Amino acid sequence: MHTSARPGRAAALRMEGQLHVLREFHAGRIATRAELTTRLGLSRASALEITARLRDAALVHEEAAPPDGKRGRPTTRLLPHPEGPLVCAVDIAHEAWTVAVVELGGAVLARTTGQISDRHADSVLTALRRAVAAQLDTWGQRVRAVPVSAPGTVRGTRVVQASNLRWRDVDLAVLTDLPVLGGNNATLSGLAESRRGAAADADVALHLKIDVGVGGILVVNGAPMTGATGGGGEFGHLPFGDPRRRCLCGAYGCWDTEVDGRALARLAWQEDAAEPRAAAERVLSAARDGDAAAVGAVDEVARAFGRGVGGLVNALDPRLVTVSGVATDLLAAAPEAFGTAYRTGLIAYQRSSVPPVRASALGGDGSIIGAAETGFDHVLTESGITAWRAR
Repeated sequence: MHTSARPGRAAALRMEGQLHVLREFHAGRIATRAELTTRLGLSRASALEITARLRDAALVHEEAAPPDGKRGRPTTRLLPHPEGPLVCAVDIAHEAWTVAVVELGGAVLARTTGQISDRHADSVLTALRRAVAAQLDTWGQRVRAVPVSAPGTVRGTRVVQASNLRWRDVDLAVLTDLPVLGGNNATLSGLAESRRGAAADADVALHLKIDVGVGGILVVNGAPMTGATGGGGEFGHLPFGDPRRRCLCGAYGCWDTEVDGRALARLAWQEDAAEPRAAAERVLSAARDGDAAAVGAVDEVARAFGRGVGGLVNALDPRLVTVSGVATDLLAAAPEAFGTAYRTGLIAYQRSSVPPVRASALGGDGSIIGAAETGFDHVLTESGITAWRAR
C-alpha cells in the first residue's frame, strides 16, 4: 500500500484506490471482496483496508456471501451502503417527465412521473422543482446531484435549443441548489447503452434514438463524444432529407423530417402530424394490421433511416450501432427495407464486417439511466467523495 510514500502522496494514493474500487463497484464489475482482489490485483490486506475505509465513509456495505462450495476463506458481498450517496435523476420528454432517485450501483429507489400538458418551460420546470424538492425532503443530504435529461441541445445547465418544445436558452439550474448536470436525452440513452445496455461490450458504439426527430451520440470507452460546446450527436440535423423541406430547427433538408412520426403520417395518409410519437404509433399499428399505405410508409422511412445509419457508420466507424425509441419499432416492422438500405450505404471495407445494429436493452429508461450515470460521474471524484465525507 505504498507505506513509504510521503503523507500527502499516501493520502492521494489511498483516494485513487478507493475511487477505482467505487467506480468498478458502481459499474457492476465487482460484487465481492474476492473479486476486488482478483480483478484489481490487490492483496487481501489492501482489499480489507480499502473496503473498511469505504464502509466507514458510508459508501459500501458488506455482508457474508452465500457459500459457493469452493475451498478457501469465505468472502463478503459488497452492497451500496444503506445511508450512502444518491442522485436524483430527471428525464424531460415531450409528453411526460420522470424523477428517479438512484443509488450507487444503479438501482432505482424511488420514481415519480407527470404528464406535460403545457410545454412552456416555466410550467414544466415548476412541476419538476416540486417533484425534486419532494425527493430531497425524503432523502435529505444523501442526494448529491440532480442530473437532467432534456430533448434538445444542452450546454452546461442550459437547454440552448429544444426545437420541438419551442424552448430557447432555458436554465435547468433553477430546479435546485444542488449541482445540476444537463444532458441531451439521446446522448444519455447512448451513454446508458454503452455502460449498462446493449453496447456494454463495445469500445466504440454509435447510438441513435428516434422520438421527435432523431438524435444520438458516439460513445468511446464509456465516454460520450459531445463536442466542443455539448452539441455533438445532433444527427437529425444532417442534410440527409429533402432540401425543400424546412425543419423546426430552421434549417432545410434535415434527416429529422424523413424518419420520425411526421414522415410516417405524411407518407401514409398525407397528414401533418402535431404529435410525432403518437403518429408513429398509429402508422406502425396500421402497418401491422396490413394497411397498404402504412406498410409503404414504414418501408420508405426504414430505408431513409438505413441510408443515414450507413452514412454515419462510414463517418464514425463504430464497433456496433444501438437504437432506441421509434427506431426499435421501425426496424422490427421493416427489417429488410432497413437492412438493404443500411448495407448498400456502407463503403466497401465496412461491408466485409458490417457493424451490427442492436435494439436497446434499456428501452424507455435509457435516458434517465444515462442521466444517473452522469450524476455518479460527478459524485465519484476526489472532490465529490471529499464533500460526501464532510457533509
